[in-house]
Amino acid sequence: MEHIASRFATALLIVFAASPLIDAKAQVDLARVSGQSPFADCNILLIPGETNYLNSKVEPWVAVNPRDRANIVGVWQQDRFTFGGSRGLMTGVSHDGGQSWRRTFAHFSRCAGGNASNGGDYERASDPWVTFSPNGVAYQIALAFDFFDFPQAVLVSRSTDGGETWSEPTALIRDTDPTVGDDKESITADPEHSRYVYAVWDRVQFDPTFTIFLGQPTWFSRTTDGGETWEPARIIYDPGSNGGTIANQIAVLPNGALLDLFVLFLPTEIQIDVIHSFDKGRTWSQPVVINTIQDVGVVDVKNGVPLRTGDVIPNIAVDRETGTVYVVWQDARFSGGQREGIVLSKSTDGGFSWSAPIQVNRAPTVQAFTASVNVGSDGVLAVTYYDFRNDTPDPAVLLTDYWQVTSTNAGATWQERHVAGPFDMTNAPISRGYFVGDYEGLAHRGESFLPFFVMTNSGDAANGTDVFAAANNEESASEGNGHEEINSNPRPIMERLKAHRERQRP
Repeated sequence: MEHIASRFATALLIVFAASPLIDAKAQVDLARVSGQSPFADCNILLIPGETNYLNSKVEPWVAVNPRDRANIVGVWQQDRFTFGGSRGLMTGVSHDGGQSWRRTFAHFSRCAGGNASNGGDYERASDPWVTFSPNGVAYQIALAFDFFDFPQAVLVSRSTDGGETWSEPTALIRDTDPTVGDDKESITADPEHSRYVYAVWDRVQFDPTFTIFLGQPTWFSRTTDGGETWEPARIIYDPGSNGGTIANQIAVLPNGALLDLFVLFLPTEIQIDVIHSFDKGRTWSQPVVINTIQDVGVVDVKNGVPLRTGDVIPNIAVDRETGTVYVVWQDARFSGGQREGIVLSKSTDGGFSWSAPIQVNRAPTVQAFTASVNVGSDGVLAVTYYDFRNDTPDPAVLLTDYWQVTSTNAGATWQERHVAGPFDMTNAPISRGYFVGDYEGLAHRGESFLPFFVMTNSGDAANGTDVFAAANNEESASEGNGHEEINSNPRPIMERLKAHRERQRP
């Protein structure tokens, strides 16, 4: 919930130089997508005590053009701020299956060319997401906001040339009321009908004194004419003043039904739900509970320093042939609450009933976090995540790896591949902990998967992180060094939720 007005919150480069901490063999199939910041000369007023991490890149998402699998578009935050947002959202475009990339940007913020006349007159932008319609038109969505005079908006831009150029932003909602905050938007193109694209987000409301929480319902907008116009934003699910939603994401089933996945937080627990629409978003059902989230957060166990991860950001994917729906999230249930793992649940009846969670990270004695899920055209299931299995006792570093596990039998058995690392997580920007994103991207090109993720440039303070694409990662991996981590400092639910609010003040 990164973009909430600061009053809501409690106290809270470039040429890539390979680090000696990164296994050269693991890098063979990696392409560096991001580069030197084009926004270095753009000055945005800082909050007292805040840092802007020039050349940092965090929170990527990626989509593949269904009409041309060689055409890939990825998006990420460029130049992250400590207390929320970035100078702008960058776009990476590939026309050769992810081997090479060029960079551009939509006008979602002032640093990225936004102004009063084109609809992008905002200090900061965050929460990038991108999707392709079946006709090859790309759409990306952003949260844009100012810190001090409170304007904020959910903005959409589209590209008809494979991501090379982008339309001026369209505001799905725009607010100037400091007691509300839009957050965690995502966008999903209907895979069968190019006219339909769906956007969804949460919107928190406080009373005028900023002391009484009034709710955090799910908001929705759609286009039915391929992005020419968007319907007025409206609430599609409201849990009332005792709860709220976050991390909404829409998936489309083979029969055309929509599922909106979200985290529902209540006074005593936090759970993952879905709601259904059988008329392309006009009406929505009551929630179906997938399961509870039993997470404890992620820390560097050597010194107690926290990480900001995808602990309340699940991810959803659909097998287009069978209709099986998969959801992954962070959870500590399989360690008795001692450490985060990656768990998966599936539905074979369109999201009305869900299997018991299973743990899918392959080194269960160390913390694993920030999971993504995708299903290839051949029905193979893939999950990506970070873990600390190769870390050492040295308190000056936090060695982290990125992994991919795949299953050819709907999650019954798994094969692991090493994607990248180890790299030093302490080189990441700080935003309520070491931060590389509330989510990371994972797409497929036919039968091959495309992890799209952030890794630090260990030891390079001027260029802390970059976005990488692993277009042909087939490397098998060992099970790591076998050490055991116990998180002895779990954080309460509300503290973890506040860590995801986009506008934070110290």
